[in-house]
Amino acid sequence: MCTGKRLAAEAFEKIPAVDVSVVDELLKKELTILNKKIIVLDDDPTGVQTVHGISVYTDWSLDSIEMGFLEENSMFFLLTNSRGFTAAETETAHQEIAANVLMVSRKLNRDFIIISRGDSTLRGHYPLETKVLKETIQSSSVRSFDGEILLPFFKEGGRFTIDNTHYVQYDQFLVPAGETEFAKDRTFGYTHSHLGEWVEEKTNGEFPAEKTTYISLESIRALDLETSTNQLLKVNDFNKVVVNAVDYVDVKIFTIALIRALHAGKNFMFRSAAALTKVLGGVSDKELLTREELMKEESNNGGLIIVGSHVQKTTEQLEELKKSDAIEFIEFNVHLVLQPEKFHAEVDRIVETCEQMIRSGKNVAVYTRRERLDLGEGKKEEELKLSVQISDAVTSIVQRLEVRPSYIIAKGGITSSDIGTKGLNVKRATVAGQIKPGIPVWTTGNESKFPGIAYVVFPGNVGTKTTLREVAEILS
Repeated sequence: MCTGKRLAAEAFEKIPAVDVSVVDELLKKELTILNKKIIVLDDDPTGVQTVHGISVYTDWSLDSIEMGFLEENSMFFLLTNSRGFTAAETETAHQEIAANVLMVSRKLNRDFIIISRGDSTLRGHYPLETKVLKETIQSSSVRSFDGEILLPFFKEGGRFTIDNTHYVQYDQFLVPAGETEFAKDRTFGYTHSHLGEWVEEKTNGEFPAEKTTYISLESIRALDLETSTNQLLKVNDFNKVVVNAVDYVDVKIFTIALIRALHAGKNFMFRSAAALTKVLGGVSDKELLTREELMKEESNNGGLIIVGSHVQKTTEQLEELKKSDAIEFIEFNVHLVLQPEKFHAEVDRIVETCEQMIRSGKNVAVYTRRERLDLGEGKKEEELKLSVQISDAVTSIVQRLEVRPSYIIAKGGITSSDIGTKGLNVKRATVAGQIKPGIPVWTTGNESKFPGIAYVVFPGNVGTKTTLREVAEILS
């Protein structure tokens, strides 16, 4: 039984309303004078789940970063996929990214903001990623960072921060994040739901909860921009700022105060979920995508669904998907990774079956065996390496396909990243929008294996029980 869960309706009704039109006008004014390129480092490809018409580059080469800087859009994404990296790989990647961003920024004489887009359920290489970015940039430039903004709110996924505690919504209840399955993640687990205490836990006491600045819903909903701005102006020594939010309007109000603090000379690093990127990037709302928008070319071939994520929500969604008559199913026994010859034979079987089914007009779903591969205590790094082998095998299914599916859905962050970058060989994609709330669709570039295909990047932990089936039915 969860001890800290609350009824969502009761929690929300206590929060006063605010005039959104007034907020929108104030925000519009501030965004026009921001004049900084916003670079979002996405630790898996689901971070584009709130935007549209935005570019995603799948490497962090100088060429890709320069192309991003030269775009008319104020914002672009670099897909790092670091949630699937070891700590050492993550550190190296973020040193390279920071150095390359600085180099391009100097060449083009354009200032920038870096947002480290992390998981709304608090998993990922934190504080490592933002610490490395800060240290690399500070050691190679005159820029210094006063603090770090933490904003894990993500409405589409039911993640809310109230009274400094981060919640995940399950039906009508808000459950503290530290009491959910996400907090038990074998690689990125944690125990605290109060974000100040979570920071203290994650930084091993380097940044204690009492030194954290908290932007409250009370001051946000009172439109007390002066208080919030002054709080930000007082932040120093890279101390943390926790932003409470239950709706996009809260992020908008905070962003107004943030831009005012930036104009006053403050500098921040950002660790946020996907809501801040939409607001700071000035991305408009857009209706959910229709089949007609996504399926530009009608095809007699079937579609391909690949399910890799192992979170409970994904497994529930897979069980619901299995009720569909329009899809054939193949289980991939990934535990054979411990027996290389059998593992290769298993991959061959899946590729051949997929090829036949797609060519004959059948939609096919490949899903990895649901039981986790558990090597026992103290084997985190070994498990991570095996998971990379499994992910490579899943990716090879798309790499080896000779027939073009009518669409591709990839379920799970690491799965969708590897299929996008290695399977489809995407260098730059455009985010078409969302097919369901929080579920983005890429339109692949001309350089990719299947140019212009609708590629659905379906996060493991988003949607209701029926959402995966609904998405498949829209496309099928």
